[in-house]
Amino acid sequence: MERNAAIVKKPVGVKRKTARYKEFAWEKSIAVLGSISIVILALIFLFLVKDGIPLFRHVGVAEFLFGDTWRPISEPPVFGILPLIAGSIVVTLAAAAMSVPMGVGCAIYIAEIADPRAKEFLKVVVELIAGIPSVVLGFIGVLTLAPFVQEIFDLPTGLTAFTGAVVLAFMAVPTIATISEDAIYSVPREYREASLAMGATRWQTIYKVIIPASSSGILAASLLGVGRVIGETMVVMMVCGNAPVIPNTIFQPVRTMTATIAAEMGETVHGGDHYMALFAVGLALFAISFAINAAASGAARRRGAGA
Repeated sequence: MERNAAIVKKPVGVKRKTARYKEFAWEKSIAVLGSISIVILALIFLFLVKDGIPLFRHVGVAEFLFGDTWRPISEPPVFGILPLIAGSIVVTLAAAAMSVPMGVGCAIYIAEIADPRAKEFLKVVVELIAGIPSVVLGFIGVLTLAPFVQEIFDLPTGLTAFTGAVVLAFMAVPTIATISEDAIYSVPREYREASLAMGATRWQTIYKVIIPASSSGILAASLLGVGRVIGETMVVMMVCGNAPVIPNTIFQPVRTMTATIAAEMGETVHGGDHYMALFAVGLALFAISFAINAAASGAARRRGAGA
């Protein structure tokens, strides 16, 4: 009997050892991939610094960041990126104002209200929207939305910051909705049951319990959506008008930092001031995007600590 017991226990021990080896291999693989990602990010930063920082030998940092004129091919050239920053901020804030309520509302409906069949259908629709190429959305914006905006608001042109913000909001909604839905699902069921047991209605439970409990995850989702908006290139280059001026209203043409890099990089002389200025713009954009993603990561960590 003891010999038979030993025979039975041995395979169990082998399976446990194999499972430990597999777990160790997966942990090391994930650590290696994470390290590679960090190295790649650092190399991108160094690449931007190498070709962007030399510009400041000829142009002051304050003049570059706060100058209100971008004329890189004039004589002498003027490299002030304040209009580009202002255009990026206006488009991003307007898109966030539209996409965050829609994305969070969509997530609440899918997670808390819709029946199972509707949930599956809506998830598929959201994933399909996320997969639409940005250039296709840009074409739609130019051919349909821009003339509509021009006619409705009686504007000289429909290629404005508002038009770009509408298209970008449509692009950001799937990201916000998907991540917010995960955050809402992660709220413990006991919270819902306790709220309903105390006499709260379904809407009161969502508004006063579910949303506050998942607020950190919703904030992280919103910031990631904003990060996608500020890094978008094709849509803003096609539908925002590409005018490097500080806008007085949202219904003016603007140019963003990403559109400037994409539109002008092919026209520059390698190593020239214009070339270095575009890399400096990329460095500023990198810093802004990094700050947004760091804020999103911080919100996610607070959510995990709170849970």
